[in-house]
Amino acid sequence: MATSDTIPASVPDIESLTERLRAHDVDAVVLSFVDNAGITRVKAVPLPQMAGAASHGVGASPCFETFCFDDVGTTGRHLGGPDGDLRLVPDVDRIVPLAGQPGWAWAPTDKFTQEGRRFPACQRSFASAMARSAAERGLALRMAFENEWVLGLDGTGSQFVPAFDGPAYGFVRLERVADYARDLLAAMHAQNLVVEQFHPEYAAGQLELSVKANDPVGAADDLVLTRHTVRRMTAAYGWRASFAPCVVPAAVGSGTHLHLSATGQFNGGSGPLGLHATGEAFLAGVLRELPALVAVGAGSPVSFLRAEPSRWAGVWQAWGHETREAAMRLVTGVQGTEEWAANAEIKCFDATANPYLVVGSVIAAGLAGIDDELRLPAPVSGDPALSARPTVPRLPMSCAEAAERFAASAVLAEAMGEVLHDTVLAVRRAEAERFAETPQAELAAATRWLW
Repeated sequence: MATSDTIPASVPDIESLTERLRAHDVDAVVLSFVDNAGITRVKAVPLPQMAGAASHGVGASPCFETFCFDDVGTTGRHLGGPDGDLRLVPDVDRIVPLAGQPGWAWAPTDKFTQEGRRFPACQRSFASAMARSAAERGLALRMAFENEWVLGLDGTGSQFVPAFDGPAYGFVRLERVADYARDLLAAMHAQNLVVEQFHPEYAAGQLELSVKANDPVGAADDLVLTRHTVRRMTAAYGWRASFAPCVVPAAVGSGTHLHLSATGQFNGGSGPLGLHATGEAFLAGVLRELPALVAVGAGSPVSFLRAEPSRWAGVWQAWGHETREAAMRLVTGVQGTEEWAANAEIKCFDATANPYLVVGSVIAAGLAGIDDELRLPAPVSGDPALSARPTVPRLPMSCAEAAERFAASAVLAEAMGEVLHDTVLAVRRAEAERFAETPQAELAAATRWLW
């Protein structure tokens, strides 16, 4: 990832990189960025133009920063409207030929101004900055996203028809998608994405795939590439893939859980379940900021069709040991694996999030917890919804509520900076206002194939 505050003056070995891509029959390169509504946007360049793109970037309007998920723009105090231009500069260290899209390669980008300075609202740069802050404190963070999606029949109009059925998590389901799954796993391997688990999930037509942990920015990059690969391999079988949090109202939805660990901090300590003081403070900071983090990680109107109790959606501001109803689940690992397997899972996030904002914001919350020497409250167990009088607080129950909790978060405002924080807030408030009265079925249908 780029670490300079200006566009690099030169890109080492760009000619040899171009030759390697040509040897893989690459003709063009997709350059991606993710906006504040979680939509992955792209520009593309023919391979002969890659050297220029790597040195000077390609143009992109800053209007995308204030696009909502329906491609309707809003305005914040700093951004919005048709004026200006940015440079999308690819991270050449991450370029990879696309196994599911022959003739193409892909690279994530960082955003710079026309004057060559880092764009203050660049989400990937924000994630990089937070990762560096953690590293400067001696925290070696590793992260990974779980990917849940559903397969639907193509050309189904407003109705969702699952591509397969069978018992939840059942062998019957796997049998019906076995060839598809094998091809998907092969494509992931070809792109250097290490798949750790794959299985059918609970909802109709639902699958899950987990990749190996990476550095925080790398984990967000992995998510973008994984989703693209899933969509392409799904299309090859005549189906459509949806990562949307809800495809059918009142049914179990799809999440995008974040797993995180800090080397040496989550096991072998004297704190709860073996946490060291620093690791506990980090997680306590994340727990404290979860109401605001919902706006970052699951703040779209459709997110709240998934966020229901007793669906393992993590709607409670609580933590627990292997407690799947709590928003934060501590996974200690089986005996003998604790040193490398211990991690925390944030369960309340979904695919409407910008993954770079997610990893950056979670790090910011954790570092604030360390600064404030926070400690975790008592863990919860069971399902708080089954209690006659639950004492565990609910996370925000609407996008408007989540947006206002985000607006009030001094931690996230300071970490993001004024421009980025205000722009994210403008998008979330605009979506909340415009879709406040939209019927659930209509909202689910309108967002089904966006993520």
